[in-house]
Amino acid sequence: MSTPALTPLAAAVLEAGDPERVLEVECGDGEATLFLAREFPRARVRGVARSERAIREATARVGLDPEGRVAFKPGSPRSLPFPDDQFDLVVLVDAAPAATETARVLRPGGLLVLAYTGTAGAPGGLRGWLAQRSLTRAGFEPVSSEPAGDGSFAVARLRGDGPASPSL
Repeated sequence: MSTPALTPLAAAVLEAGDPERVLEVECGDGEATLFLAREFPRARVRGVARSERAIREATARVGLDPEGRVAFKPGSPRSLPFPDDQFDLVVLVDAAPAATETARVLRPGGLLVLAYTGTAGAPGGLRGWLAQRSLTRAGFEPVSSEPAGDGSFAVARLRGDGPASPSL
């Protein structure tokens, strides 16, 4: 019996505290973005996807949202349509992060969640993603990495001192 696709994300957000601003990158139809909005009822939650069609479909799923807590925009992991230091939590489900761009929109001390549902494997495993030099150079430090359901998740924190200094 297969576990629900969002099980790894549900396990990961237990470590996320109470963010005020959340971004899901490569949000597709918005299922995980809407999950994040339910999980963090005080947060403003945004989703980005490359496809205008996906953005329309995700927006149609929002329903009544008088406070404008949930919104979707076109964008990609390498070109996020938000200002610097905008989010407390950035989430990617079955997608690879663009480390520098993710670090740009994440406030210092903010969290990056990588969730893999089992439908798409994490290249080199989750520890491999956290060990990537690009994430380290962008200022990320591993927090945790665990299996969850049929998938797994990893959480990393953006250091408060910014990107790592180059080696001498």
